[in-house]
Amino acid sequence: MVQHKNKTKKDKNNKHILKNILLIFLFICLFSGTALLGIGYSMIKSAPALNINELLLLNEVSVMYDNKEGYMDNVPTDEKRTVITIDKMPIDLQNAFISIEDERFKEHHGIDVKRVFGAVYIDVKNKITGKSGLHGASTITQQLLKNTLLTPKVSLKRKVQEMYLAIELEKKLNKDQILEAYLNTIFLGGKANGVEEASNQYFNKPAIELNLIESAYLAGMNQSPSIYYPFSPSSQKDPSKYLNRTKIVLQKMLEMGSIDEERYNTAIEDLDNGSLVFEKPNYEEKLNYEWFSWEVLKRVKADLKSQYNYTDKEVSRLVTYGGLKIYTTMDKDLQDYSQDIINNTTKYINIQEYTIKSGNIDVVQPQVGAAIMDYKSGEVKTIIGGRGDLPPTSYNRGASLGFLKPTGSAIKPLTVYGPAIDMKLASASSLINDTPLTDDEFTRFGFSKGDVVKNVDGKFRGPITLRTALTYSVNIAALKLEDKIGKSNGVAYGKKFGLIFNKRSQESLSAISLGEFDNDPKDKDGSNPLYMAAAYGTFGNNGIYTEPILYTKVTDRTGKVILEKKPNKRKVMSPEASYILYDMLKGPVVNYSGRNAKFSNMPVAGKTGTSEANKNLWFSGLTPYYSAAVWIGSDTPKEIKTNGNGETASGNTAGILWRKLMEKVHEGLDVKDINAPEGLKMSKVCLDSGKIATSLCSKDPRGEHRIIEDYFIEGTIPNSLCDAHIEVKINRLNGKRATGNTPKGLIETRVFISKSYSGSATNTYMVEPTELDDYKLPPEPDKIIKDEKVIPPSPDKPESGNVNIPPIELPVTPPETKPNNN
Repeated sequence: MVQHKNKTKKDKNNKHILKNILLIFLFICLFSGTALLGIGYSMIKSAPALNINELLLLNEVSVMYDNKEGYMDNVPTDEKRTVITIDKMPIDLQNAFISIEDERFKEHHGIDVKRVFGAVYIDVKNKITGKSGLHGASTITQQLLKNTLLTPKVSLKRKVQEMYLAIELEKKLNKDQILEAYLNTIFLGGKANGVEEASNQYFNKPAIELNLIESAYLAGMNQSPSIYYPFSPSSQKDPSKYLNRTKIVLQKMLEMGSIDEERYNTAIEDLDNGSLVFEKPNYEEKLNYEWFSWEVLKRVKADLKSQYNYTDKEVSRLVTYGGLKIYTTMDKDLQDYSQDIINNTTKYINIQEYTIKSGNIDVVQPQVGAAIMDYKSGEVKTIIGGRGDLPPTSYNRGASLGFLKPTGSAIKPLTVYGPAIDMKLASASSLINDTPLTDDEFTRFGFSKGDVVKNVDGKFRGPITLRTALTYSVNIAALKLEDKIGKSNGVAYGKKFGLIFNKRSQESLSAISLGEFDNDPKDKDGSNPLYMAAAYGTFGNNGIYTEPILYTKVTDRTGKVILEKKPNKRKVMSPEASYILYDMLKGPVVNYSGRNAKFSNMPVAGKTGTSEANKNLWFSGLTPYYSAAVWIGSDTPKEIKTNGNGETASGNTAGILWRKLMEKVHEGLDVKDINAPEGLKMSKVCLDSGKIATSLCSKDPRGEHRIIEDYFIEGTIPNSLCDAHIEVKINRLNGKRATGNTPKGLIETRVFISKSYSGSATNTYMVEPTELDDYKLPPEPDKIIKDEKVIPPSPDKPESGNVNIPPIELPVTPPETKPNNN
C-alpha cells in the first residue's frame, strides 16, 4: 500500500515537471514568435515604396559628367537592352523560363510557400553542416523586385522585404505584366539584358523568331550566364555544360506539360546533332570621350563591388539601368585639345609612319599615349589612349593596366637615384664611377658572354656626381649605383611608385635600373603614362604618392551619394629626398635630352626614356602644378625612325608632345616653384671629389669652376675636404714635378687633378705629374750681352724645341648614354 502511494506521488511530480517544461517551451515559442513578428514588421516597414512606374522604368540611362559637371557621356552600352512586349516573346520562351525558374508561377500570389519551406529545410541543413549562404526559393515576381527595386545582396532583411513586396505587386499587376517585365530585365551574359537583346546577341535574330531549343538555352543560362556563355574558351572547348543545362530545361518543360513527348525527343535530337548554332555579335560603339569614359566605368564598377560586395552581374545591372550620375575628374577642354594634338602628332614631331591592320581598320603607327594629373589631389585631367581612326575595342595606351611598356631611362629616378638618396647611401653630389665594368661586375650584373655593355657614345667619364649621371642619363653609372643599393631595394621603391615587375624583371639589374622590363606577353610588366605621371608627381608632393582618381562621386537616381572617391596616398620617400630628386630632374630639361619639354618660364623637371632598339620613347615629368607622361611606340614593338634620313628617333621626341599638352593646362597659372623643405642643408662641394670644396677647386686646370652648392639631407654632408685638386710645384718649361735641382726661376705652382681621381680628367696634362724634373742648365755662351735678361718661353706659347703643353679643352656635352642593347 505504501509502495502504491509513493508511485502515484512520483507520477504526479513527473507530470508537474513535464507541464512546467511545456509551459516554458510555449512561453519561449510565444516570446520568440512575438520577437520575430516584431523584427519582420520592422523589416517590412523599412521596405521601399512599391512604385510600379519605377519598377517598369528599365532604361534609365546613367550619365557621366566632367569636372565642371557638364555633360560628358551616357554610360556606354557595355550591356544592351531592348524592351519588347509579351506578345513578341514566343510561348516556348515564356514556358521555358517558368518551368526552370518558377514552375508554380501561374498559381501562387507572389511567393511559393512550398519552395519556401523547402528552402528553409535546406538552409537549416546547411547551417548544421557548416555550409554558408541562404537558399533562394525566389519566384519570378521576387526576382523582378530584386533586379529593380531592391539590392541584389543576399540577406534576411532583403528576403523578407522581397516576399512582402511580391505579394503586394501581384495585387497590382497581372501575371503577363510581371513576366514581361521580368524577361526584359534579366541579365543573360555578354552585353545582353533581357531576352530580346540576348536573342540578338547569340542568334542574330529577334526573340519572336526563337525556336524551342534556343528558348530552352536562354532560360537555362539565367542560372549562371558566365558558366553557360557559349563564346567563352571553356564553352567552345567543351559545350557539354550548356547543352546539358538546356536538356534540363526541356525535361522540366516536359514534366509541366509545356511540350509533349514528341517535341521533347525532337529537341534532344536537335541538340545532339549540333542544331544549336550561335553567331558571335560584332558590337562597334563609340563614345564622346572613349579613353576616359571606359576607364571611369572600370573603376566605378570595381569600387561598387568592393564597397557593397556585389557580383559582376549585380554591378552590371546597377550601372546599366540604375540612373546613376557619375562625376568625373576630366577637364573637357583639355581632353579635346590634347586629343587634337595627339591626332596630329606629325605636325610637331618627325617620325616615320606606317599602318597595321586591326579588323577592317588601318591603324597608324607609331601610336601615342598620354596622361595629365594633379598629383596632390590625384584628379586625372586627361587621358589619351591613342591617335587616329581606331577600332572601338582598341586598348587604352594612356591608362590601361593591360597596356604596360618598358620605361627605359625614365625609371632611373624611381629605382636608382631616388632610393639611393632616400636611404642616405648617397647625395646628389656623391660620386659614381663611370668606367668600364670589371669582369666581376659584368657577371654579377647578370650579363652574358657576347653582351656589350657601354654608353651609347662609347665614352666613359670617370668619377661623376649622381646629379651629372642623371642629367646625362649615364647608364653605366646607373647600373653600378643600383648594384650598390641592392636590387631588392630598387624593386621595393619601384613598386611603391606604382611600377609593375614580373618575376624575371625583379632579378634583372637592367630591368630595375635601365627600365628594360621583361614584358612577357603572358606576364606583362612595366608602366603606362597614367602611372608614370603619378610616380613623377611624388617628387613634387613631399614624397607622397597619390593614387590617380578618375571620378569624385556617384549618385543614384534619387540623388543619394553611393560612392565617394578619395585617393589613397602612401609615403614613398622623405620630403627632403623627393625635393632633391625634383631639383636633380631639372638638369635633363635645362642641359640635355629634356630641353624640348621646357615651356615659358614655368619650372619643369623630368626625364626622357628610350627602351631597347628605340622601340619605346618616353617623357615623364612635372611642374609645381601638374605631372604628365607621354609614350610613343608601336602596338607591335618596332624601332621608331625619323622621316627622310631614317635615323633613329630619340626620347626627346616625346618631350615635344609633353610640352604641347602642358602648355595648355598651365594657361593662366602663375609662375612659381616648389619650396625646399626645412630639413635640407646647403653646402659647397667639389664636382670632382664630391667633398667639401676648397679654394683649389676654383683653379681647376680645365679653366672651369668646379664648385657647386648642393642640397643635402641632414647628416649626409661630406665631412672631409676635397682632395681631388692639389697644388704641385713643377718646372714650367717641361711640366715635370720640381726637385731641389730645379732652378728657382723655373718653378711654378699649379693646380692639378690628383692621381687617385685621374678618371675625371679629360686629358692627361690635367693629372698631377709623377715624373721628376731632370732639367739641366744650358752651357754659358761665349759672349754675354751686358744687362740683357733671358726670358724663358711661356708655357702657354711654347717655342720650338720646348715641351708643348696642350691647350685647355672644355668638355663637350655628350648625348644621352645607354648600352647598345638598351
